[in-house]
Amino acid sequence: MTFEPTPGEHSAHVPFRRRPFRLIRENMRSYLVINVAAYGLALIGFAIGLAVPELQAAQSASMEADGTGDLVRWLVNTPPLFALTILGVNLFRLSLLTIVVPSLIVPFAGLAFFGYWAVETGITLVPTSPGGWVALIPHSLTLIIELQAYVLLLLGAYLLGRHWLFPRTCGAENRRQGYVRGLRRIGLLALPALVLLIVGAVWEAYSLRYLVYPLSQLLL
Repeated sequence: MTFEPTPGEHSAHVPFRRRPFRLIRENMRSYLVINVAAYGLALIGFAIGLAVPELQAAQSASMEADGTGDLVRWLVNTPPLFALTILGVNLFRLSLLTIVVPSLIVPFAGLAFFGYWAVETGITLVPTSPGGWVALIPHSLTLIIELQAYVLLLLGAYLLGRHWLFPRTCGAENRRQGYVRGLRRIGLLALPALVLLIVGAVWEAYSLRYLVYPLSQLLL
């Protein structure tokens, strides 16, 4: 039986900025499966929202009731502040509280919580007007970028759970060592994930402010 090399066995000579990408290559199969699951669940949610409009209406009503709708409409006119708000939500509520922290407590828990969020988000994204469909054009790129950031964190959560429960998969002698090595992998993958979250937040804020109206004028 062969075991996955530990970071210290083969990465000391690899530049730090390249280590996350090497880790992805070493776990390419898991990375691809998580990609398919993440984007697939969002598309399933979108299909459900199309098939059952009442679900999307309920989501929209909930956002209006808790003030989220009003906040977004106010922030959209100030792209820098809007981007910072988006980044804060995506970083803390989704990345940390939905994916990372649960996985630190219960193996693979973050994957389950994210799956629920992906379906729910897909439902929420279903447009209810022609203008909404136009807005979905630039917002689709936002979804691709941000989901890819979450995929990297999901891969880290998966590796943590695997190394924690089955420490020999990473050459660790016990579960404590496996847990620590899993944490290192999450840390490595969090770096490119953070970059993607920043790019996604900036694109979302500025595209909603400056692209949606011209596209609406052109297409509607």
